Amino acid sequence: MRYEIHGTVMQTLDVHLSQGESMYTEAGGMAWMRGNVEMATNTKGGLMAGLGRKLAGESLFMTTYVNRGAQEALVAFAPEAPGKIIPVKLGPNQSMICQRDAFMCAESSVSLAMHFRKRLGTGLFGGEGFILQKITGPGYAFLEIPGEVREYSLAAGETMRIDPGHIALFEPSINYDIAMVKGLANVFFSGEGLFLATVSGPGRIWLQSMPISNLARKLAKYLPTKTS
Repeated sequence: MRYEIHGTVMQTLDVHLSQGESMYTEAGGMAWMRGNVEMATNTKGGLMAGLGRKLAGESLFMTTYVNRGAQEALVAFAPEAPGKIIPVKLGPNQSMICQRDAFMCAESSVSLAMHFRKRLGTGLFGGEGFILQKITGPGYAFLEIPGEVREYSLAAGETMRIDPGHIALFEPSINYDIAMVKGLANVFFSGEGLFLATVSGPGRIWLQSMPISNLARKLAKYLPTKTS
């Protein structure tokens, strides 16, 4: 399997499959394809696995694309919002924790499951709720993240404070907690809300410049409203 990412603001992903190679994505995730590609749609792992993915922001059913021909086939995927496509190469049993609805597609050897936040504070005030996504290798997975993406590596004990909605994905070794903003003026007039996320290393974390919720709020005031 080889891949190419095209574009800047609205990127597309071209995946080139050799004979017998396969990729899977959520229902409706494929944009176009070329070659002798066979589609198979099912709950991938059973009903409970499908329900878990549904809670994590993906579809109940997944579609797998397999190249059944001798010639190389092309399957292309497109994101749902302006942003970046992030390729993640995972080793055996290596995992990443991602925001809800980040999963785009992956090799069939990669598993996708929900990740449950155990701490009450991070679930209630962490910006993405109790349930995130967990991808586990081996293989390539591709994530769609709204906005631009910045990657940081944190040493052991090194911390960052982040508006929770800007956290796109992180390694499981990252410690994630929520702390209340100090000072009444900061709480009421800073525009950052009551809580900030505190993350500490060791590990890598990827941050996004434009949470989709921020974009939705910005656009909402320009949409017509129903009047009596």
